[in-house]
Amino acid sequence: MLLGSKSARKIAGNVATYGGMAALGALAYHAYRNYQTGKSPAASATAAASVPALPAPQGTPFNPANASDQQTLGRNLLRAMISAAKADGHVDGTEQANIFAQMDKLNFDADDKAFVIDELRRPLDVDAVASAARSPEEAAEIYAASLLAIDVDNPAERGYLSMLAARLNLDEQLVAHLHATIEGATEKAPVPTR
Repeated sequence: MLLGSKSARKIAGNVATYGGMAALGALAYHAYRNYQTGKSPAASATAAASVPALPAPQGTPFNPANASDQQTLGRNLLRAMISAAKADGHVDGTEQANIFAQMDKLNFDADDKAFVIDELRRPLDVDAVASAARSPEEAAEIYAASLLAIDVDNPAERGYLSMLAARLNLDEQLVAHLHATIEGATEKAPVPTR
């Protein structure tokens, strides 16, 4: 939620009330659960759009109970989102301004701000993003964070997500569930008329 997305997507419904990391965990958890139970991706999209999503259970990889694990997961998700934003070749001035404005709103401490700035300066490294996943569930959440951070509207972004899914060893059906869930739970901001 720090990055937003290029088309001003926003999380819809009750999922938004959880806050950034919890909302992301809820979305990834529900997509992963629907995938595991054999539901169709279309069912994931419908459920995400119409059913209030509950937060991921405490103590799962989607919602770690331990503060250290929460910090690690949060940084891995931030790294994933920043890397996804770089997939089209750069993080432009508007995107950077949005990031810095959000950091101010979220009252990031100096260490968190330094982490974000360092990640913005690093070259794109899909292997670093993928290697951070400590479980299949974290892999799904990292992919969901990447997907939520961008609008997949050019070949570079599609290629990045495809490469990330492969490096995370995500099954094609799980990827379809993640896409469907994110699409079902987000709505595009209205296009301003003149």
